[in-house]
Amino acid sequence: MTAAEEIRQDALSPEEFRQRALAIETEIAQVIVGQRELIRLAVITLLAGGNALLEGVPGLAKTTLVRTLADVIDCSFSRIQFTPDLMPADIVGTTLISEDDAGRKTFRFEPGPIFANLILADEINRATPKTQSALLEAMQEHTVTVAKTIHRLESPFFVLATQNPLEMEGTYPLPEAQLDRFFFKILIPFPTAADLVEIANRTTGARTPQVRKVANAATILAMQQLARSVPIASHVLSYAARLITATHPEDKDAPAVTKQYVRYGASPRGMQALILAGKIMALLDGRYNVAFADLRQAALPALRHRVILNFEAQAEGVSPDDIVKQVVESVRAE
Repeated sequence: MTAAEEIRQDALSPEEFRQRALAIETEIAQVIVGQRELIRLAVITLLAGGNALLEGVPGLAKTTLVRTLADVIDCSFSRIQFTPDLMPADIVGTTLISEDDAGRKTFRFEPGPIFANLILADEINRATPKTQSALLEAMQEHTVTVAKTIHRLESPFFVLATQNPLEMEGTYPLPEAQLDRFFFKILIPFPTAADLVEIANRTTGARTPQVRKVANAATILAMQQLARSVPIASHVLSYAARLITATHPEDKDAPAVTKQYVRYGASPRGMQALILAGKIMALLDGRYNVAFADLRQAALPALRHRVILNFEAQAEGVSPDDIVKQVVESVRAE
């Protein structure tokens, strides 16, 4: 029986959803010091059925986060280290010619590392655009096409890609179409001094933190299904739409900062991310309805990579976060 077929047997109530999600966060926090927002946003992305792009300097436990999450939800994990010489077949797999005992030759598909539940695409901007594009079908459709044959990926499927904001030589920035496939873009802050002390205590001592398995694939799929069933009022939905249109400089109601600094605004996928994240945030807060505050809280990670700035913004040091924050302040909830 597949995980999808087990959903009916593992249906969750909203309170069970909240307890299970908080248990996942608690177990991850046993290994990851601090970074509560990072953990929360990663879990939200997983429960929304999306993919996340992490941006932060090396050594901030990005790999450990994904590996720990896979352990906690008892799912398979695969790491792909992106390099300039990586080819698409190194990710999705390839078709090989095999020979049986009778000497008959047949074609056999050898799956690549993309065939796992949780994928860490490490330093994704180091690979060429041709290789980066190999992830597009998997991220959007949860399928891989090799030699005209479509192979379905096992659910749940979650890609967490990382990129280093400091090292730009020898990198290939992700195109806007691929950035739009990421549900959230999460910026990882450097740990505080107190967190650094705790990191040293946990990682240089004789004992290694251990985590419990508090969910499985069927549970995660049931949680994803429940999240989509959360109702959202029409006026809250309208507010989300106005947040999106306010990022478009050609919109008549867009704030002045958008018209001055933005070249292209957020896509419809940005609104989908706002709504789904808002539904999950509501459940995590013990509510079964989406509030304006949920959408405001989701705005930065959902929209920062979907707002494309013009040259004037880059010259004056204006960031996408600056634009999104001012858009949220300018759009009234009504």
